[in-house]
Amino acid sequence: MTDFVRLRERMVEQQIAARGIGDPAILNAFRTVPREMFVDEPFAGSAYDDGPLPIGAEQTISQPYIVALMIEAADIRPGDRVLEVGAGSGYAAAVISRIASRVISVERQAPLVGPARERIQRLGYDNVEILHGDGTVGCPAEAPFDAILIAASGSHIPSSLIDQLAIGAHLVMPIGEAHSAQELVKATKQPDGSVRTTSLGGVRFVPLVGEEGWA
Repeated sequence: MTDFVRLRERMVEQQIAARGIGDPAILNAFRTVPREMFVDEPFAGSAYDDGPLPIGAEQTISQPYIVALMIEAADIRPGDRVLEVGAGSGYAAAVISRIASRVISVERQAPLVGPARERIQRLGYDNVEILHGDGTVGCPAEAPFDAILIAASGSHIPSSLIDQLAIGAHLVMPIGEAHSAQELVKATKQPDGSVRTTSLGGVRFVPLVGEEGWA
C-alpha cells in the first residue's frame, strides 16, 4: 500500500520548502490536502511527483511547486476572498481554502466541474465553490477579491479580472503564447486602477480560453 502521508511530507520538504517557500501556512496547507484524491486512480501513485499530471479534457494538474509559488506571490492570508480561474481537478482551490476564508474557482471545461465539486465536498472544504463558466470574465457577483490566481496562459491580463481585484491586491497568471513557454507574472493593483507587474520566471500552462482569452 502506498504511504501517501510520507510522500506528501517529502513533497513539501523537497519540492516546496527546499525551493525557498517557507510560509508555515502554505506548507501546512500542502501537508493537509491529499493530492492523490485529485488525480485519476491510475495516476495516484504519481500524485506527489515533481511535475504536472493529466486530468482529462486536455488539461493538467500543475506541478506542486508552481501552485505554491502562485499562492505565495498572491500573498493569500486568513480572511481573504480568492478567485481562481481554471479549477481543473480542484486541487489548487483546496490548498488555497486551507489558508483563505472563501475560494471561488471557475472552470470552463464541463467534464471537470462535477468531479472537482465531488472531491471538494468529500473532503468537507465548505469554503470552496466550483463554478462552470468563462473564467476570463471572473465572477463579478463575488468581487472584489483579495487575490486572483489564473491557472492558464493568456496574451494579456483580462480587464474584467483587474476590475474585480481589490486595491493593493495581487493577481498571478502566466503571460505568453499558447502552447509555448510563458512568463509567470504578479500584478499588483494600484489606487488609480492600473497594475504594476513583476516577473516570477518561466512556466508552461494550458491556454486561457474565453471572451478575454484565446479563441
